[in-house]
Amino acid sequence: MRTSKMIGLTIMLSCGLLAIVGCKKEPAAAAAPPPTVTISKPITREVLDFDEYTGKLAAVEEVDVRARVKGYLDSIGFKDGDEVKKGQLLFQIDPKPFEASVKAAEGQVNKLKATKIKDLADVKRYEDLVPKGAASKQDLDKAIGELGEAEAGISGAEAEVERARLDVEYAKITAPIDGLISKANLTVGNLIGSASGGEQLMTTIVRMDPMYVYFDVDQRAAQEYRKEAIKRRAGGPEPKSVRELNIKFQFGLASEPDFPHEGVIDFIDNKVDPGTGTITIRGEVKNQARLFRPGFFARVRVAAGEKYSAVLVAERAIGTQQGQKYVLVVDEKEAVAFRPVTLGAPQPDGLRVVKSGLKADERVIVNGMQRARPGTVVKVKDGEMLSQPTTRGVAMLPASSTVR
Repeated sequence: MRTSKMIGLTIMLSCGLLAIVGCKKEPAAAAAPPPTVTISKPITREVLDFDEYTGKLAAVEEVDVRARVKGYLDSIGFKDGDEVKKGQLLFQIDPKPFEASVKAAEGQVNKLKATKIKDLADVKRYEDLVPKGAASKQDLDKAIGELGEAEAGISGAEAEVERARLDVEYAKITAPIDGLISKANLTVGNLIGSASGGEQLMTTIVRMDPMYVYFDVDQRAAQEYRKEAIKRRAGGPEPKSVRELNIKFQFGLASEPDFPHEGVIDFIDNKVDPGTGTITIRGEVKNQARLFRPGFFARVRVAAGEKYSAVLVAERAIGTQQGQKYVLVVDEKEAVAFRPVTLGAPQPDGLRVVKSGLKADERVIVNGMQRARPGTVVKVKDGEMLSQPTTRGVAMLPASSTVR
């Protein structure tokens, strides 16, 4: 019995100790520190809106070089793709048949001139004989007629000489303009002028500097460009041509990310295409470096309106939620706030115009957006709106663009 009591007492003490241990509270977990984010104020500066279009380059001058006489090709005076000068010999057709024709025509002229001398002498002789009755009036008339035929024959023969000499000249095919030549369509030894009445296409030449850029705009835009250009003239004389308005545009090729080239609009078509509601505009650009070729496509932009002061943020500071663009800002209590914004077009240096929803003095989160939640407190450190400042595109006017 004593043993049983001792066992019972031991069990009771053990349960008591377990109860005491079980009732002891765990220590509270330490609160997580606020996330760290980088903030910066928006950049405020003047920007200029642009309209963007798709354009196509074309040559100011383009000439098809054709053979004007028939003959065998003797030589070619250029290499495919050369730049040639006006008057440079391109093709030489065998001139010997044409030179022979010149000699034959000159011989006919000399023969007719000799005949004319004889006929002239006959006329004078009959003029002396008729009054004396030694010749009839009919003989005199006949001599005068033969003299007229000789004179007419001389004129025709001299025209034939000129034609033959032109054939000799046409056997030398020269460049009609300065420009870049295409490939030769025939090789030496081929018969030229046998395809289509002597007007066979030999090659083509395009003028390389300057060049044209063609693009189509809607009629509203064309009217606005003209109106703004006249406004900039500050009441000057009425322009006589589009070129006098000095409306500039920028463009870039398909391989270029920006709009590094500039030109001047020199032509607006005289009617709107009723099918598309657009009108064709042409600009002229310099091409000293020979970067452009006819047929190249280009992205074109034209300034729309005047410069205005805008608020800009970096693209990485902009988020999207169910189609709504937003930025996160930090107030004076280091709390995060949600700001839905309306955006303008991207800028060449990586910034984006914010048309509404953000003030210029607000602190925008530029790094750490994924760690911040609206309503929570964060730890902030100052940064730059552009993490890697660049001059790329700064030489050009900052652009807000509407693609048309």
